Amino acid sequence: MVAKSALLFVVAAIAEIGGAYLMWQAIKEDKGLLFAAAGAVALVGYGAVAALQPDSEFGRVLAAYGGVFIVGSLAWGMVFDAFRPDRYDVGGALVCLVGVAVIMYAPR
Repeated sequence: MVAKSALLFVVAAIAEIGGAYLMWQAIKEDKGLLFAAAGAVALVGYGAVAALQPDSEFGRVLAAYGGVFIVGSLAWGMVFDAFRPDRYDVGGALVCLVGVAVIMYAPR
């Protein structure tokens, strides 16, 4: 169950961050309607993937996903925008991942 959940978090992050990035490109870099439409489709995909999480508690899943989104956003910036995280970015990302693990996978 943890492996499936983790994979869904990764897929959701790619869809949401990718969709937001495409929308950013459409608006900020004047890439046009095709980028905006592709971004919108990806964002809809994110919502569908997030709903596939095995846990049925919306608040818990979205709260945990927030930590995954933070880490994924930093990674996306590194790959696509030559962003270089500093030690505080890395430390904060690790704290977020610990939070994800506690929220989603602590025994209840």
